[in-house]
Parts: sequence; structure tokens; C-alpha cells
Amino acid sequence: MNELRRWLIETGMPPHGYCLLWQPDLLALHVISDLVIGLAYFSIPVALAVYLVRRKDMQFTWMIWLFAAFILACGTTHFLSILVLWVPAYGLEGVVKAFTAIVSIGTAILIWPLLPKLLALPSPAQLQRLNDQLLKEAEERAAVESQLRQAQKMEALGQLTGGIAHDFNNLLMIVSGNVERALRNAPQTAPERRNLENALTATTRAGELTGQLLTFARKGTLMLVAQNVQSIVRGIHDLLVRAAGERIAVDVAIAHDLPPVVVDRNQLENAVLNLVINARDATPDDGVIRIEAEDTGREIRLTVSDTGSGMDAQTLQRATEPFFTTKPVGSGSGLGLSQVYGFVEQIGGRMEIVSEPGTGTVVTLYLPKEAVRDVADIAG
Repeated sequence: MNELRRWLIETGMPPHGYCLLWQPDLLALHVISDLVIGLAYFSIPVALAVYLVRRKDMQFTWMIWLFAAFILACGTTHFLSILVLWVPAYGLEGVVKAFTAIVSIGTAILIWPLLPKLLALPSPAQLQRLNDQLLKEAEERAAVESQLRQAQKMEALGQLTGGIAHDFNNLLMIVSGNVERALRNAPQTAPERRNLENALTATTRAGELTGQLLTFARKGTLMLVAQNVQSIVRGIHDLLVRAAGERIAVDVAIAHDLPPVVVDRNQLENAVLNLVINARDATPDDGVIRIEAEDTGREIRLTVSDTGSGMDAQTLQRATEPFFTTKPVGSGSGLGLSQVYGFVEQIGGRMEIVSEPGTGTVVTLYLPKEAVRDVADIAG
């Protein structure tokens, strides 16, 4: 132990302070500099240790621990530099420097093979781009799931509506048949004849309602024929103007040379009329309802837009549901848009609605230029 002590702290050698002639200013300069460097070196491994303990998912932790040991050894050499100013512990200082050299050489040798793997790790900018992409995909997935839920809900509503409409229609046939028989047998001057006529009129209107319900449920019978959109809209132009009223202008911009579409003329006329009536109810005085059509390639895009109050997101989501309406009680049945939706889906087209509060509403019907399946299958 004495030999080891003499080797670590050789008493026969002068301390390093002799080299500085024990000048206080030089001693203070060396002591303060080595002390600050040593403390800084010791703080770095502590920070790395705290980081690795809290981030157990880090890769290459062994390399960070090795680097921390190297920094710690470097800090120890600076503290020994202060010690040897007064104590000739050159052996101890040499041992610490040798340990530092081994750790530094090991770190330098191991870091080069590790460098390609470190460079392969994504940068913060790449991670941000990946995160933005994931967020975008999540939003798109949420939108698709919302559309799927809406489609499933509409399908369920369609099945329910179709079943009710069929049963209701059967009852109406019995009622209307008996009313017609009673009318034929009632004298022209009989007081009850007027009541029977009113009942027959009511059954006729109820029959039209079941027709709308069946159209929404895609179970109605359609007469699909190649038709010209411009001819159809022009044919009901006066009716559309009267439906819109004097306070609202109806602007029609449809080219006469558009390719024909495969539709039921009566149903398309009814669809355009429903859209114009809805636009009228949402448009203030001096508003404009615009009807346009253009060829997109495989389809004809028929658009009915207005300058009205528009719809919020919640209303827009339910706009095509049967019996859903924002109009006052007695002002609408809530079957307008649902009837249009059912008709367009039935012929193999599609409908889109774009609307925001205060910006009006744009309803677009994509009408097929060719029959995509047999009429019997569509009506099925």
C-alpha cells in the first residue's frame, strides 16, 4: 500500500504550483478555469442520465452511456489538475487520463460504424411531415367513416320507408276503390257526394306521397329514356318562375347541344322543381336561383344554386333524410330533397350539396349519359 501510495502521490516530486511560482493570480486562473470546466463536464452526464431514464424508448442508449462516461472522465481530469497544484498526485492523474483515453478511443471507434444508422433516423422535419400525413389520413378516414355511417343510415331509412309505403299503398288502393264505387252509386244530387269526392282527392294526394316515399326507397318504377336536359328544364321554365315568385330571379344557363341523359322525364322535372322551391324558401327578396348544366365526360352535371341563407354542418348532414325539414310546421313535408336523392341514386347518378350559413346552397345532380344497369334492376 505504501508503494502504491508513493506511486499515486509521489512525495519526492514537487507539486505543479512550483511551476507557477506560487503566483496567486496564476493559481486562481487555473483553479477557476478547471473548476468551471469540471463542473460543466459533470453536469452533462447527469443530464444524459436523466434523459435516458425518462426516455426508455431511445435507440443506441449504450452509446449515450459510453459518451457520458467519457465526459465524466474528462471532468475528473480537470479536478485532478486543481489537486496537483498543491499535491503531486501525478500517478493518480495519469490513471484517470489513461481511463479517459480508453473510453475516448472506444467511443471514437464505435461511433463510426454507428453513423449510418444515426443518419438513417428521421429528422424532426421528416417526423413532422409524417405526422401531418398521418393527421391528414386520419381526417380522410374519419370523413369516409362518416359518409359510410350516413349511407348506412339512409339505407336503413330507405328500407323502412319502402316497407311502410308499400303497406300504405295497399291500404290506399282499398280505400280509393271503395270510394270510387260509392261515387258511382251515389246520385249526382246526393249531399254525401261532395264528401266522397274530397275523400277521393285525399287518397290521390296520399298516393303521390307514397310515390315519393318509394322513390326515396329506390323501389319505384321509372321510365328511363334518353332525354335532353335543356329541353326538360326549358319545358318547365314557366312553372319554375311561378314557383320562385316575383321577388326571386330564375337564371337558366344550359347549352342546347348537351348529350342526352338516361332519366325519367317526370321525375327529373319534379326533382328540379323541388330544388327550386327549396331554394326559394331559403332565399330573401331580390335573390337569384341559377340552373346550370355541363358535360363532364361520363355524366351531365346539373346544378341548382341560390343566394340564400345556406345551411350549417348539422343541417347539411340530415338534409336528405325523409321528413326532416327546417321549415315551420305546415310549410313542408320534408320529402323534397329526399325524393331528389332517391331518384338520382335510383338511376345510377349521385347528388352533392355544398352549403354554408350566409353563402347560399349549391345542389349538384350528376346524371348518367348511359344506363348503367337494366331498368328492372334499378327499380328492384
